[in-house]
This record gives sequence, structure tokens and C-alpha cells, in this order.
Amino acid sequence: MPYMMGIDVGTTGTRAVVVRPDGHVVSAAIADHQPMAMPRPGWAEQDPEDWWRATISAVRTALQQSGLRGADIAAVGLSGQMHGVALLDKANTVLRPAIIWCDQRSQLQCDAITSRVGRERLIRLVSNPALTGFSAPKLLWIRDHEPELYERAAHFLLPKDYARFRLTGEFATDVSDASGTLLFDVTHRRWSDEMLESLSIDRQLLPRAYESIEITGEVSSETALLTGLRAGTPVVAGAGDQAASAVGNGIVSPGLTSATLGTSGVIFAYTGAPKLDPQGRIHTFCHAAPQKWHVMGVTQGAGLSLRWFREQLGESESWYARQVGADPYEVIIQEAMKIPAGSDGLLFLPYLMGERTPHLDAQARGMWFGLTASHARGHLIRAILEGVAFSLRDSLEIFKELNIPVSQIRASGGGSRSSLWRQIQADIYGKDLVTLRESEGSAYGASLLAGVGGKIYRSVEEAAEQAIQIRERVSPDRKNAQRYDQLYQVYRSLYPAVRDLAHQLARFSQNGT
Repeated sequence: MPYMMGIDVGTTGTRAVVVRPDGHVVSAAIADHQPMAMPRPGWAEQDPEDWWRATISAVRTALQQSGLRGADIAAVGLSGQMHGVALLDKANTVLRPAIIWCDQRSQLQCDAITSRVGRERLIRLVSNPALTGFSAPKLLWIRDHEPELYERAAHFLLPKDYARFRLTGEFATDVSDASGTLLFDVTHRRWSDEMLESLSIDRQLLPRAYESIEITGEVSSETALLTGLRAGTPVVAGAGDQAASAVGNGIVSPGLTSATLGTSGVIFAYTGAPKLDPQGRIHTFCHAAPQKWHVMGVTQGAGLSLRWFREQLGESESWYARQVGADPYEVIIQEAMKIPAGSDGLLFLPYLMGERTPHLDAQARGMWFGLTASHARGHLIRAILEGVAFSLRDSLEIFKELNIPVSQIRASGGGSRSSLWRQIQADIYGKDLVTLRESEGSAYGASLLAGVGGKIYRSVEEAAEQAIQIRERVSPDRKNAQRYDQLYQVYRSLYPAVRDLAHQLARFSQNGT
């Protein structure tokens, strides 16, 4: 029997899964990354070599746990965090730590891009506005602040594509991940010559862009020794983490939408043609399914907000979890279960790393609002869970404006493991929330793309039909949904009311004045 492997180079770790053609996960392994470096407020960097170290570890462990040989893997698919910038010189040496997706340092470069290209022309050329999360502003920041290093750069790679280079020796990416660079013509699925010319970026710096199911190279002999994979195993293009996760969730037909709660949070919907938001509040990218597209709204600080609470304010829960061998997140969330819907009037803005949808504001700041002496730790925690869901509802409201159908929402990511967080989402979205039999996220979707490239399936749609099964359905609680509808009106008005103050605080933290 042929098996498929998916590898996901995430933010906190790299995950590898081995999957049967019927969709059953045979084994899964994760190797943690070093914590992201944050040299200044709003900056975020990682070492590409650490991604590769974790990839080797995860692949070897997944193979060992499966009891299979490398020769049993028919094809490998890749996924990973989007928008990161890894630069290599002519000797293929990494030049600096990669600037990753949540880094916010490049607002001046975004402003320059918008001024040079024009806001409306940007949407026309690359389907999206200039945001600090995207790759092009990061490249320009390096060129502006580290010109000697930029001059030495010969190759720009996205995170998963650095792993591909180490696996195969090939410089390649896929159309979904390339869509998040601000250098890609999303409508025509190719690099944008107009953008490259406008920004004076050499096309030779960019990898070749493939459709997600195309084979981009083979596992090298050297890599085979390191990972246990068979030399010559085909490696398909794969997809950015959100498109790959959507494939793993079966979001390959109209009306199906996914809500992914990882470090960031994403609402993702399939479209048969490019669907553009003139205001640029949501992203329009190429889908991993050939000649299909998707829209997605992003909140920067979804699981990140809960992790921040655990690391900064949750030492007692973490200590207790260590004593009893429990998951610290489960212990933390248990406190929130005692609190009624709406957290007794306490709101949380999860803008700990700026915000994308709908504010497009790198200087957005998080906050609890409505604190009183009657609020306890459980209120703080539940308000985080609710605030993240409110921030994702912002995307659903934009989908409604653009007449993008949402008939069912499929939950994935680490946040979907919490029954309380799933119920909160269903109540706030006002939609049934479905979980699937397999919940391996982006790595799972990458394995299905590998199955298509390896001729196990005839299409992405066939892969989803054969491999994906619904496990559980959560329906909204009518009373709670009504309460949340009222509270959401306050939530959506809150940040516009404090935006100017947030910008003042951002300038204070950056300049000390």
C-alpha cells in the first residue's frame, strides 16, 4: 500500500504525518522550534536552520512510529507558515534570521509601496493591499536597513520552501504561498512583472511557482540519509498553511468555510474565481486546488493570546498541570467554564501583534475592556476565548457583504480541541461548527496534496471525498447567541474608538516619547 507524508513548518514547531489513502493518520510527530526572537516590540524572527533541524527530527520520528520504511512513502507534500523571508547567498548560506509572518516592523515600506504603486492598482495587480505581514515589505525593509546583506542575496524562500530546498536542492514554491508575498499576480497565477518592476526587485531572487499538486523535485541522497526517506521520493509543491489546512478540512467546494485557531486565527472560504474586497480587509489568494481561489480573514493573535496568558499570567495553572501531568491549556480553560457567556461584560481585543482583518493596522494594541472589581481570572480567560472568536466573526461579516456563501464552518487548529472554545465559536458565529475525524491540520492537507501529485488520487476534490469524514457537530445555543450578538456590536465599535490612543502608545514604545 502506498502512503503519503505531509510536513508542516509551523511557527512553534514542524509536524510530519504519515497517511493512508483512506485518510487514516498512521503516525504523527512534532519537533519544537526555538522560541521566536523578538529583538524589539513588534519584531519576530526565526532561524531557518532550526526549521530544518526540526524537519529532520519530525520526519524520522513519524517514520519510526509508523513502522514503515522510507520506500513505503509514495510522495511528500509541504506546508508551512506563510509570508516569512529567508534569504540565501550564492553559496546557499542563510544570510540572516528569517523575518516571519507576525513581524510588524515594515509599516514605512508598506506606505512606500502603496504610494508608489497606488492602492487601487495594488488590488488589481496582486489582489491585496500592502500589509506588514506580507513578504515584499519585509524584503524592502532589509534592503533599506541592511543594504550590504541584501546585495549578497541570491535566493528568497518562504519557510516551507527552505525545507524543500534542503530536501531536494530545488528553489520552488507554490501558487498559494506565493500569493502572500505581494509580488504574485493572484488572478493569473504567476509572478507579477509589474510589481517587481515597480519595487525594483530582481526576478532572479524568486523561486519558480508551481501549482500545489505538481512535483517540484525529489528527495536527495544526502537528505535520505538524514531523514530516513528514500532517495528519489517525489516532493510536491504543497501549499501555505491555510490553503493546506483547508484541503485537510475539505474546503474545496462552495459554501464550506473553515475556522482555524492556531497561533493566528483564520476564516477561510473557497471561491471558483478571484473574489476581491475593494477595501483589502480580507486576503484573496490562489487555492491549492488548481485554478481555484480562496478568501480569508486573519487575526494575528488567536492561540497566541492564550499562550501569552499562560506564559505571563498562568504560572499557577502551568505548575498544577506539571504536577498532575495535564495540559496547562486545559487547566486554564477549565477556569473559563465557570463563567457565563459574555464574561459579565468583559471584552478582550486580541491585537497583541497588531491586526489584519478588518483593521489592517500594525499598530493595533490588545486590551481587556470593562474590568470591574467583580471580575476574576476566569473572566479574563473566557474574555480571551470570546475576543478571538469575535475577531474571526469580523471576517464572516465581510464575507456576507461580498455575497460569499457560508453554509457550514469546519474547525481546526489547536484551539478546536477545546469543547468550550468550539461552543463559543458556534454561538458567536451563529453557525453549526463541525470537527473532522482527523485533525492534523496543515500537515494532513499537505499529505493529501502529495497523494494527488503521487497519482494516488485523481484530483484534490477526490482526495477530500475519500479521506475526510465528519466527527462532531456543535450547534449554536440560541440564548447565548443572542447575548453574543449584542456584545459583538460593542466589540466591533471598541477598536475604532481607541485607535488613535493605540497609535500614540505604539509611538511611545517605539521611540520612548
